[in-house]
Amino acid sequence: MRHIPQANLKDFLSNDPKLKNKFVQHIGASFQEIGFIALKGHFLEEQLQEDLYQEIRAFFALPSQTKETYEIYGSAGQRGYTGFGKEHAQGRTTGDLKEFWHFGQNLDAQPRLKEIYPDNIKVKELDNFNLVGNLVFKKLEQTAKVLLQAIALYLKLDEFYFNAYIREGNSILRAIHYPPITQAPEEAERAAAHGDINLITLLMGSQGGGLQVLNRKKEWIDAVAKPDELMINIGDMLSRLTNNHLPSTIHRVINPPKEEWGNARYSLPFFMHPIPQMPLDCLPQMTDDMNPKKYEDILAGEFLRDRLIALGLL
Repeated sequence: MRHIPQANLKDFLSNDPKLKNKFVQHIGASFQEIGFIALKGHFLEEQLQEDLYQEIRAFFALPSQTKETYEIYGSAGQRGYTGFGKEHAQGRTTGDLKEFWHFGQNLDAQPRLKEIYPDNIKVKELDNFNLVGNLVFKKLEQTAKVLLQAIALYLKLDEFYFNAYIREGNSILRAIHYPPITQAPEEAERAAAHGDINLITLLMGSQGGGLQVLNRKKEWIDAVAKPDELMINIGDMLSRLTNNHLPSTIHRVINPPKEEWGNARYSLPFFMHPIPQMPLDCLPQMTDDMNPKKYEDILAGEFLRDRLIALGLL
């Protein structure tokens, strides 16, 4: 597959059972074949997307000493600011050429999770930064919830199988800034090849190219969302749950050609996580004599912790 398949969430939300089932089968097959889809018809309005890009450009333009006041040491970068070059891909030690901010869950329905999740960090210098970030978080969370309902049907589970596990899950909206490149990187990339930790990732149309996906033929192909699309991919948690029936797809953000080194890049992925108590045990219907169980049983919270250590954040 040399291109990213497209889908429209409105088909799934329609009252037409045939259209809904066609959507389910299409995205399921696409996730199996390449692990990515380009999704239209989602809940995130274009203006709200533009508003958040405006806010994050303003935040990353703040002086370094100001941004560093929002870096919470010992939090594994789960909230607030993480400085340039501090995260690296699993299996590497060279830091990626990026800095980022994390918006997390504002808990309303499950206050017991306040003892587990870190608090969100408020940026004093920007009046609308947290407000807009939280609005986008909720819109993307709503989209992810519906997508997981479609995925559940594809896996022949109850349509609402994931609902209890993702209600106020430990999801993160990450605002990423890839600054202009000022000298030739020796080994570093803007984001080295990696798979995401979570269930599914929803990526807003990035301001700047460079995202590539490794297809099943081990070929790197460009993955650029149109302004009205979200790029969706399978994460390692869902891959693990399905015994690799829906494989997590390796992707990266390559460095631009030298003539474009002076251009910054901004990106806004939403990482849909379940609550820490969700078991990621391989689903029984995903294992048989031809497809033996590939992973040990583990809870989502334990898996996340292990991966944060591997990324150099914890």
